[in-house]
Amino acid sequence: MQAIILAAGMGKRLKELTSNKTKCMVKVNGVSLIDRMLHQIEKYSLERIVIVVGYEGQHLMDYIGTLGIKTPIIFVNNPIYDKTNNIYSLALAKDYLKEDDTLLFESDLIFEDAVIDELLSDPRETLALVDKYESWMNGTCLRVDENDNIKDFISGKNVQYKEVVDYYKTVNIYKFSQRFSEKIYIPFLDAYENALGNNEYYEQVLKVITMLDDPEIKAKRLNGEKWYEIDDVQELDIAEALFCEDPAKRLKLIEQRYGGFWRFPKLVDYCYLVNPYFPPHMMVEEMIASFQTLLTQYPSGQRVNSLLAWNYFNIHQENIVVGNGAAELIKSLLGFLDGKTGFIRPTFEEYPHRFNADNSVFFDVSSMDYSYTADDIMAFFTENKVDNVVIINPDNPSGNFISKADMLRLVEWGKTNSVNIVLDESFIDFADDPDSSLLVQDIISGNPHLYLMKSISKSYGVPGLRLGILASGNKDIIAEIKKDVSIWNINSFAEFYLQIYIKYIKDYEKAKVLFRTERARFVKKLSEIEGIRVLPSQANFLLIELTSGITASKLTEKLLNEHNILIKDLTSKLGNDRFIRIAVKDTADNDKFLEALKESLMV
Repeated sequence: MQAIILAAGMGKRLKELTSNKTKCMVKVNGVSLIDRMLHQIEKYSLERIVIVVGYEGQHLMDYIGTLGIKTPIIFVNNPIYDKTNNIYSLALAKDYLKEDDTLLFESDLIFEDAVIDELLSDPRETLALVDKYESWMNGTCLRVDENDNIKDFISGKNVQYKEVVDYYKTVNIYKFSQRFSEKIYIPFLDAYENALGNNEYYEQVLKVITMLDDPEIKAKRLNGEKWYEIDDVQELDIAEALFCEDPAKRLKLIEQRYGGFWRFPKLVDYCYLVNPYFPPHMMVEEMIASFQTLLTQYPSGQRVNSLLAWNYFNIHQENIVVGNGAAELIKSLLGFLDGKTGFIRPTFEEYPHRFNADNSVFFDVSSMDYSYTADDIMAFFTENKVDNVVIINPDNPSGNFISKADMLRLVEWGKTNSVNIVLDESFIDFADDPDSSLLVQDIISGNPHLYLMKSISKSYGVPGLRLGILASGNKDIIAEIKKDVSIWNINSFAEFYLQIYIKYIKDYEKAKVLFRTERARFVKKLSEIEGIRVLPSQANFLLIELTSGITASKLTEKLLNEHNILIKDLTSKLGNDRFIRIAVKDTADNDKFLEALKESLMV
């Protein structure tokens, strides 16, 4: 058996990274694609490797000569690489195709060894390697029946996105028997080139062949084996994370993305915090039905969005402002607060990060097992005078909760002592008491020193919309914040969500009940696992202490690299390496997490 690698392309979408070298010379984690691929192929003791070169061909050949590959390498030159597509490159190597069974590769791929193992261990002689379609994939797709027959090749421009659930993607790795190449593929290749020219793709020939009664080629489905096609700089960035062999570095690369995990479809996110039971399917369908309108039309301005928020939360328009996520409003609000500001640590660091450190006073509750009361807050900030106090209830990451009655005492204390209370209730809807929130018109109107923040992303399960609100009886500050943020600070999708939410209030109430039930079950199951201690929480996350000796960073690395589960390592936030934070998700995900956690805690 031999290998043929197509490496003639220019790789323009990789920008300056390919200005003086081929795409396959670009490095992923310090190793070029061609270096990695050749050393992988060499493990299988093939007869030879045929490489079709073109753009920067001599540079590539010289580079390959430095890699110490012992398998004989034959280079084939494509002198018109800039005027042809890969059908021509493969045609240049067709005489070699006739001589032996072949593994055919495109050179812009990165994959683990198991991908080649899957092809070679399959007794079928001619195979197209395919994988279930995911949102990051581009190019030719397939439909495959239950017997691995290829029913259709679908070019990238003809993909029907409503049907992608049934699609497979070509991995661009094939196994051709010598007989298939000589008797079927090459005759069709010649005919296709004669009819349509050289500016085509070799997959089109396979599409024609699959129309035969017995095309001989079958689909070979991958089952979780890793691979990635690199066409541009953002795909290179993702490949760096996917194929990083250093567990700590891979974790860091993932964490530094701060979201966008749909690009890693097998990753289960227990780090970022959203409602697993909302929005309902019908609400999503309603938004999809209006997608084109929302995509192509401007959203409304702040005045209209405040009306929608009034309708949503029953807070008067002049008392509420809608933000592009709570983060936008946090930044704006803290810019209007003067004097010293008190923070309770550990906490959501977006607040202290947005305030002058010299005027910040911190109440550190780490010595109190991360729990505290309204009386603790009042006592500390009575002794340590401040002008503003930021309270997150339930708090993040501890899940510490202060009851509504005690929060009202805190608000009254603030009024008596001329202290502004910034209250973040992003997680309040998950509390067992359904009447815990202070987001009530009479409370807001009667306490102009109270500024109540709420992230819609977390409670309502729509983080991609980037929505948050700030309510206060201080109409002047609310008006100033509306001027401070952009008039079009939320997009049409977010506005439409606010517009239609009223129809789905009952679904939201049901979602909260489902969540509380699942959290109680999940906590009970976690508490049965040796080596951890689960702290009480009224939020949609749990603070967990590791008691068996494994560190938070080690456990986080193991869960990511062995189970594709991302959790929050709290070492840097809490100052010790014994604590993690995990989201509470639905029953199916939580059960998988429980098993992964048990396995990862085993020494």
